[in-house]
Amino acid sequence: MAGIYIHVPFCKKKCLYCDFYSIGTSSKISQYPILIEKELSLRKNFIANQRIDTIYFGGGTPSQLEPLQIDYMLKSISKEFYISHDTEITIEVNPDDISEELLQGYRLAGVNRISIGIQSFIDDELLFLGRRHNAQAAEQSVILALNNGFKNISIDLIYGLPNSSIDSWRYSLEKAFSLNIKHLSCYHLTYEEGTVFGRRLKNKKIEEIDESISIQQFDLLRELSIKTGFTQYEISNLAKENYHSRHNTSYWQGISYLGLGPAAHSYNGDKREWNSSSYNDWAQGIESEKPALEYEILDEQTKFNELLLTHLRTIWGLNLLSLKKDFNKTLVNQMLKSAEPYLKTGKLSIVDDCLRIPSKYLFTSDGIIGELIQIDD
Repeated sequence: MAGIYIHVPFCKKKCLYCDFYSIGTSSKISQYPILIEKELSLRKNFIANQRIDTIYFGGGTPSQLEPLQIDYMLKSISKEFYISHDTEITIEVNPDDISEELLQGYRLAGVNRISIGIQSFIDDELLFLGRRHNAQAAEQSVILALNNGFKNISIDLIYGLPNSSIDSWRYSLEKAFSLNIKHLSCYHLTYEEGTVFGRRLKNKKIEEIDESISIQQFDLLRELSIKTGFTQYEISNLAKENYHSRHNTSYWQGISYLGLGPAAHSYNGDKREWNSSSYNDWAQGIESEKPALEYEILDEQTKFNELLLTHLRTIWGLNLLSLKKDFNKTLVNQMLKSAEPYLKTGKLSIVDDCLRIPSKYLFTSDGIIGELIQIDD
């Protein structure tokens, strides 16, 4: 079982906080499916002979692609791999790209899950983030997706915005939960180097929100999700029963995946590869049949640390019996020794032989996991 991720880098406008690789819309769009088909043929052996359980079109802005282009790429995948009737096929879309024609075209192509980048249901916050849509368009995009047959709908929201409050965050959450969505991804605003927000923060043109408000917003998310029947199965992801993102979950569970397109990453358990973060270099590499990528062979310690980083993000936690079976005793014992203070304070727990971070402490999980990471002296 494996997944395929297709990075679609095209954007009409770069959001002020975005750190993902993207370029403007151009004539390159028309040739993109052909390049993806060729890359797939060149690199399919990375996950050879595996059943494809999930396909994910991420970005960038995948909704800049027409349904026929999505259909072309899906058919290219089906020529090389087995895709079953229940393979999860997701596409990310922007609210202002959505139309009845686009949605119906995606469904006919085989897309069965849609992820809408809403970020907020408040106009001032959307303007601050540099989004192209307004709050009304955000709500209407969900309704339009529902009316056009999409049952598995996810939306993205961002919290921790400067000048936001508990009440403003409550408003966006309650609006989201009032719609018939099955999945919700909520990310705290981060200020990445190289982004507009990163520069503004450095130049003191904006200020980060007080951490106490961020924690209260996170706690409110947990509180409202429980009331509305959503399970927070990972730090930033919540879902109704049986509607967790199978694709993202595969990342956290260490399942192999092949990444196609510029800046896309791939992983097969023993090796990690990543494509050039230059569209031209990536395209030239594919056309010359010499993909422009780098790679890393994963040693035991790296695999061990990545397991901590991924599994402890989720409600399932880290299976200690499997850990002791798959890794040397020294690594496991050192990690468990580092875990002792957190086990005493309740910030870590062991339930059914699984090491977990209780949900109320997930907001500070990076610090906890960082203390468990094993580094050579």
